[in-house]
Amino acid sequence: MATAPLRRRWAEPGHAESDFLLVVRRFAGPVRGVLLVLVSVFGTLAAPAAQVPLAFALLGLAVVCGAADVVAGWTDRGTRAALVLTVVRAAAICLAQDATAPVPGGVNQWAFNTLTITAITMQWQWPPRVTVPALAAVLAVSLPSSGADDTLMTVLRVLIESVLARLALMLLLRSAREVDSARERQVESERAESVALARRREEREYLALLHDTASATFLMVASRGADSDPDEVARYARRDLDVLTGFSDDSQAYDGLVALEPSLRPVLEHSPLDVNDRWDQSPMVPVPVALALVRALREALLNVERHAGVAEVDVHVAAEGGGVAVTVTDTGRGFDPAAVPADRHGVRGSLVERMRAAGGSAVVSSSPGSGTTVRLAWSDD
Repeated sequence: MATAPLRRRWAEPGHAESDFLLVVRRFAGPVRGVLLVLVSVFGTLAAPAAQVPLAFALLGLAVVCGAADVVAGWTDRGTRAALVLTVVRAAAICLAQDATAPVPGGVNQWAFNTLTITAITMQWQWPPRVTVPALAAVLAVSLPSSGADDTLMTVLRVLIESVLARLALMLLLRSAREVDSARERQVESERAESVALARRREEREYLALLHDTASATFLMVASRGADSDPDEVARYARRDLDVLTGFSDDSQAYDGLVALEPSLRPVLEHSPLDVNDRWDQSPMVPVPVALALVRALREALLNVERHAGVAEVDVHVAAEGGGVAVTVTDTGRGFDPAAVPADRHGVRGSLVERMRAAGGSAVVSSSPGSGTTVRLAWSDD
């Protein structure tokens, strides 16, 4: 069938052009069938009494052809039969135009409307290589009985309406094609933005990881100078090397959900601080969230170890809503968060941005001489 290549050409879903074309071709046949049945009903009522049997026969033909149009439009089956019946119906009604005209010798609107409706709807359903010979055949068999003036006007009318119908379809298809192009550009832009965002997140994570490991160790050594314990520095260096090279357990990524306590417990146990931990519940969280919490908790404990001037810290893990909250509290010397320089990655990179990248939050509350509280939270909302 002539429409099959076109249907295969635009068979990919989700495109405005293909969706529009399929809708138009699905409705063109049913619309033609319903309209011509209505036109045939009025034509039958207006036919001369002597020609009522002929008019009812043509009405029956219109009903049968209309049913074929509806079936072909909604099921994509019988399209070839619908095309043949469309030509037969138009030719039969036009051939009988003199007999069924309300006024002998007058214009038969039944035949004229059938011809124009057929010409227009065929442009929406089939390509020109099908519609041109089909309409030419209808005109060839139906116009000889008309006068020369009527024949010329009818041909011009059918030609103009067919061209306008085809142009309208082409313009609408062009608009749909532009919508597809705009949509593709938007998808490409969103994809590029997503890649850039992922790259920025990786860079922030890398900077945060450097701060948590090598940079923090270097700063500790620089601050202590000759008083640095070589064994302690070596222990930190081995840990930093494991994390940066991907050999530590918490730097590996898995899919699915994990229990939070087995993920956080090693961080607490390996901390040199005296950790008073309290677990209200150990919820299941996505792996990226667990990884962010592990690294943020480690950074919070390292900050206490290096800056708070105390050897004890409280850690409270609690389920909160649909997520979890981890609170780290110390009674150390504290600091002013607003006074931290913008180029320092400790609080901002290792805590705030790391948790934000995982869909959570990190809030640091502190003041000089009043200790520090770090609250790490994530919710599945």
